[in-house]
Amino acid sequence: MVIYVLQIISEYEELISRLYPPEITASAMYLLINSLNVEKIIPHFKWNFIIADPDDNKFVDCALNAGANYIVTNDKHFNVIKSMPFPPIEVIDIKTFKNVLAH
Repeated sequence: MVIYVLQIISEYEELISRLYPPEITASAMYLLINSLNVEKIIPHFKWNFIIADPDDNKFVDCALNAGANYIVTNDKHFNVIKSMPFPPIEVIDIKTFKNVLAH
């Protein structure tokens, strides 16, 4: 499951690099990897809730293991989680999360 950490970091790097030049991407990745307030979660079980895009399951597995309240995403594949009684985690979009932070 340690591979999840590497896969998630790689996916973040790919997404950030679409929007920013290499030097900013490198700085962002350095902060993600080395910040003291970033907790690295290694899940011990694969739930496989998301069938449409199984690669997204790593985020659900980590969020559950971390005891997260939310998964913040605009990815529609996560909508399947909204209709399940378990896991006890709310899937919200970025706009909604901004509102949560504002209150």
